[in-house]
Amino acid sequence: MLNSQKLNEISNKIREMVSDSPLADAEHNLNALLKSMLTKMELVSREEFDVQAEVLRNTRQKLELLEAKLAQLEQQAEYKA
Repeated sequence: MLNSQKLNEISNKIREMVSDSPLADAEHNLNALLKSMLTKMELVSREEFDVQAEVLRNTRQKLELLEAKLAQLEQQAEYKA
C-alpha cells in the first residue's frame, strides 16, 4: 500500500510532466482519476484504522472476560452435579 508521501511524489512527478506539455489542463482529470482509483481500492484513513483497532481491542477484552466467566460457571455446574 502506498503512503501519502509516495502519492505526493507520484502526483508531483505527473504534475511536472504535464506542466511541460500541452496537457496542462489534464491535471484536474488526473487528480480525479487517482482519487477514483484509491476509492475503488477501499483504503481507509489512519484515523479510521486506529478507531477500528481500538474497537477490536475492546471487543477482544470483553470476549476474554466472557470466556473466563463461562469457564467459571461450567466448573460450578460440574461441581454441583
